[in-house]
Amino acid sequence: MLQRSLVVCAILAFTAGIAVATFADFRVFLPGLLDGALITIEITLGGCLLAVAMALIAAAARMYGPAPVRWLAVGYIEVFRGTSALVQLFWLFFVLPHFGILLEPITVAIVALGLNVGAYGAEVVRGAINAVPRGQWEATVALNMTRMEALRRVILPQAFVAMIPPWGNLFIELLKATALVSLITISDLAFKAQQMNQTTYRTVEIFTIVLVIYLAIATLITIGMRTLEHYASRGLSRGRA
Repeated sequence: MLQRSLVVCAILAFTAGIAVATFADFRVFLPGLLDGALITIEITLGGCLLAVAMALIAAAARMYGPAPVRWLAVGYIEVFRGTSALVQLFWLFFVLPHFGILLEPITVAIVALGLNVGAYGAEVVRGAINAVPRGQWEATVALNMTRMEALRRVILPQAFVAMIPPWGNLFIELLKATALVSLITISDLAFKAQQMNQTTYRTVEIFTIVLVIYLAIATLITIGMRTLEHYASRGLSRGRA
């Protein structure tokens, strides 16, 4: 099943790439767009790392922290889930300087998108931990494990497998949200495309190439997450055996 999914993803990306390569000005537009794609990838990777870290921290704080910490975690999750990612991006970029906090645009992009996706990810983590059968917790108590030992050695390895598919979706959503960062002067893929379109008016060629580049990056994320899920599931099965 995994191999079939990966083959389908690869065929889609390859077919789209062949279609784009038929454009006469393919070699003219591609270098500039690839420069923007590298920035998009950098923001995506940074945002994903921050999102995972924030999700784990917020989920743990909400589930096991003292009351003030729980309230803080709930506040973070609800604020960033309940407001627009674009507004969050603008707030960090335009409002923070009024408080004397100046951040580089790319830092703002990574922080805004990472915090936004991390809020959704916190609920993914919480749901995965709650989905672990209660008997597993009872077994850790019987083995005289502390809560942290139980989480690290028993609960999280099982929850991790359940987290991977929704995290793959969140990473792709973060990738697509990077198109917003062009509004805060970052020359990402979307910014480069719009810039080229304004000077050449080759709308069909430019935005089709951009579409394929986004698809290729998303396909790599999908392949990576499916592969991770496959090996995590195998490892969990060996552990149970």
